[in-house]
Amino acid sequence: MPFGAKGFIRHGLLFMINFDNSATTFPKPPSVRRAVAEAVERYGGNPGRSGHELSMQAAAKIFEVRTLAAGMFGAESENTAFTVNCTFALNMAIKGMMQYGGHIIISGYEHNASARPVYALYRAGRADFSVAEVSDDTDETVSAFEKLIRQDTKCICCCIASNVTGRILPCKELADLCRRYGLCFIADCSQAAGVLDLSLSDGFDFICTSGHKALYGPTGTGLLITNGKYPLSTIIEGGTGTSSALLEQPAELPERLESGTLNTVGIIGFGEGLRFVKRYGPSAIRAHEQQLCRRLIERISARGDIRIYRSECDHVPIVAFNVGNESSHVIASRLSDLGFALRGGLHCAALAHRSLGTLEQGVVRFSPSVFNTLRQTDQLADAVLSL
Repeated sequence: MPFGAKGFIRHGLLFMINFDNSATTFPKPPSVRRAVAEAVERYGGNPGRSGHELSMQAAAKIFEVRTLAAGMFGAESENTAFTVNCTFALNMAIKGMMQYGGHIIISGYEHNASARPVYALYRAGRADFSVAEVSDDTDETVSAFEKLIRQDTKCICCCIASNVTGRILPCKELADLCRRYGLCFIADCSQAAGVLDLSLSDGFDFICTSGHKALYGPTGTGLLITNGKYPLSTIIEGGTGTSSALLEQPAELPERLESGTLNTVGIIGFGEGLRFVKRYGPSAIRAHEQQLCRRLIERISARGDIRIYRSECDHVPIVAFNVGNESSHVIASRLSDLGFALRGGLHCAALAHRSLGTLEQGVVRFSPSVFNTLRQTDQLADAVLSL
């Protein structure tokens, strides 16, 4: 398997080694770059807006990628909507379910992409929410969610994996909980899609994910996938190319959730990212990246003042650490000066840091991709140990 072997643009434009792939994977596979260039050159029509050949060619490419994405997540093509990122998908799912009232439960590991729309609904007096604390014990975690269920609870929204520590939450057990209580399950798959095999058959009612992370697409791409059980109220309306004589937003999917011109160039590039992941498989990609995580942990854990935030639970390929009491921002900045891109701070996930007890210091996050190597990881370990 050629993971990390060719290393094209491995060090990026600034000759840096990128270990911040949980923010966005870089570099992208060559096929993604070629597809984006081809899209600019050949697919300039507005898909679904006209009957001429340019529009129809672009629409055909969009449908091709839609079908590919649907197949990857066990969905129907018409229930697979493109968004600009996972945040937008989560907002659409959460507000579409909750804007007319009720109660929603989120985990104590949530990214602001879900926590902030939930809180905004609460501040506006339109919905109530509770936060379930996550422990290292699956039964305790599921019990924490169950104890918060009320008569007016509509749904649970939970990240499948933490973007701070990589901790995988008990999503299948939570899906079973939702089934037992007749609740909707909104899954934030942003850190999990591409390294875990995920499907609507796992019990998710909505899968929300970005396209630019471990699915290796360009920025400006994401997915909102539904099993069709829960119709969403819209939070954005506009031109869809269908039912144009009506002022009401169409009821049919995916048009109901796709107002305005789609990101044709990004979506076509995203399709090649999906093909790249499908070609090698999430389990193989994860195995390579976990090898790098284990190497880093092995190398830096020998130093007594380095704390690694990693429990015995299962994780996606992320390692969070701190060096003594130094600010994580300072450590990340020093590593940047040495040629390594890692992210320090709160990672837009204050709830997770509250749970970890790192709200003041934050953490430094290591997140490799398929294009990183053991040699690069050893170079980073040497740099960390030199601080």
